[in-house]
Amino acid sequence: MKNNKIKFGTDGWRAIIGDQYTNENVARVSFAVADWLNENFDDPTVIIGHDCRFAGKMFAETTTKVLSSKGIKVKLAKGFVSTPMVSYGVVSEGANLGIVITASHNPPSYNGYKLKGDFGGPLLQKDISDIENRIPENNNIDYSNISIESLISNGDLTYIDLESMYCNHAKNYFDIDAIEGSSMNFAYDAMFGAGMNAVNNLLPTTTTLHCENNPGFLGTAPEPIHKNLKEFSKLMSNSDLDCGFATDGDADRIGLYDSKGNFVDSHHIILLLIHYLVKYKNQRGKVVTAFSCSVKVEKICKHYKLDHETVQIGFKHIAAKMIKEDVLLGGEESGGIAISTHIPERDGIWMGLILFEFMAKSGKSLEDLISEVYEIVGPFAFERIDLHIDNKTKHRIIEDCKNGKFIKFGQYVVNRVETLDGFKYFFDENTWLMIRPSGTEPVLRTYAEASSQKKVFDILSACKDTIL
Repeated sequence: MKNNKIKFGTDGWRAIIGDQYTNENVARVSFAVADWLNENFDDPTVIIGHDCRFAGKMFAETTTKVLSSKGIKVKLAKGFVSTPMVSYGVVSEGANLGIVITASHNPPSYNGYKLKGDFGGPLLQKDISDIENRIPENNNIDYSNISIESLISNGDLTYIDLESMYCNHAKNYFDIDAIEGSSMNFAYDAMFGAGMNAVNNLLPTTTTLHCENNPGFLGTAPEPIHKNLKEFSKLMSNSDLDCGFATDGDADRIGLYDSKGNFVDSHHIILLLIHYLVKYKNQRGKVVTAFSCSVKVEKICKHYKLDHETVQIGFKHIAAKMIKEDVLLGGEESGGIAISTHIPERDGIWMGLILFEFMAKSGKSLEDLISEVYEIVGPFAFERIDLHIDNKTKHRIIEDCKNGKFIKFGQYVVNRVETLDGFKYFFDENTWLMIRPSGTEPVLRTYAEASSQKKVFDILSACKDTIL
């Protein structure tokens, strides 16, 4: 039977709708979640939300029915919401867990199931493993005979307006008047994702793209990387817009564009945020970044005398630090960033608003602010190329990495190797190549950082020639 083993990856369980992702399997996972909640909390309460994907409402209601049948109180979001809205809702409502029916940035054929801890960030690994081990082989709860209406009348289910809660929170935190009243023109691409209504609510004069409901995302995975944002890039370069940001399907990741339509990667965003929070807003704290992030983060931390720590890839590792230590900012290469004054959760909209506020209040263009960062750390470029190869080849390459086979890639001689989560080959202190297998797909990720884009692509090309 193909539906037996359900595994949670770096951020939740993802599967193809109608294949592995079915009501029956959602019910199995929900049964395990209920079991875990009842063992760990008295009278547990859960916040549930879904994004804009196909059948999100149905899967959220199936989850609700299963949890309610096990005596758990549910607060269900009305309409689609972003993942950070659920995480914020968990904290502000004092709930024990958040569940988001989302496949984040995955292609439209996928849906998924994310778990959020009572602290408002990704549930910690030990708890995820505990829930995973409780998933039964088959679902034996007759959820089809439980009606949503009866749950409401019994008081087991209440609806909650997470989007309004989130927007009010943002209006209290940001100087929205400064952003809206500035002479700069801003833009936002929702990628047909769950951030569309919130940004329209918060920044009504902002130019928007793909802010209508389309669960098929026009066939493009809602991941805010340049190859998926060509239309947005063109909009930026062909108009008088100063800066624009995009968010993924559940709006926890950010992509950024300057006034010329150039993509600004997550490393630059992390550096800009540290620069603003420390120099302009006098905030302090530790910086925690994932293993695939730029070496320039450590450089800016040294400049501002901040502690810096590198952790494994997966935002849950950053969240684990944020809930225990005084962390100013946590960030990863894929566009997921969190700051101390919000929740220990990635939030693409929140980071976009910080950058718009930075520009509006300083009166400086994004390009000028990047120049300020370059004065501290020096210019650099970063690229990632995913090699779609079969699992046998992927395994062979990783074994070669483990056995120290690669001592140079083309003209680039390896100086040292770091292996916290993948294989990071340093050619000098500012130039490196990283090889890391995907845990879920027949994909090998290759990353590089160097002083120029030309050099980065040269390194990635040399890598491909060497390993394949």
